Parts: sequence; C-alpha cells; structure tokens
Amino acid sequence: MNFLGMQSLITIISHMFFILLSFWALKGIRIEKFIKKNNVGQARVLYLFLAITIGYPVSTFFIDLILNSQNLIFLFY
Repeated sequence: MNFLGMQSLITIISHMFFILLSFWALKGIRIEKFIKKNNVGQARVLYLFLAITIGYPVSTFFIDLILNSQNLIFLFY
C-alpha cells in the first residue's frame, strides 16, 4: 500500500472516530429544551451536524499535530 493511500485511510478513520466521540459527548447536553416538540428527526440531524462541526476540526488538529511533530526532526538537519 502506498503512503498516500495509508495516510488517507488513517485520516478517514480519525475523522470518523472524533465525530463519533463528539456525538457521544453531545448526548450529555440537554438540547431538547431548545427543540420544538414533535421535531425528533430535526433534533437528530442537529446533533449530527454539531458532532461533525466539532469532530472534524479536532481530528484535523490531531492529524496536523502528529505530522508536524514527525517533521520536527528536520529542524536539526
């Protein structure tokens, strides 16, 4: 497997992991107070969008942190 394929797979797994983690964390918030009654489907979509909005930048941060820490060795050459 080439490097770009492996990096893409790790990126997708990381994004999905952090989106699921943020979805799990959002379940601790009582957002039902702000949703109108009988709009369960819309509330679920809102949870999903909030999870993506939080999870994607967190995942990108950790991937960039790992890549930049690997490139620190070039500072000493």
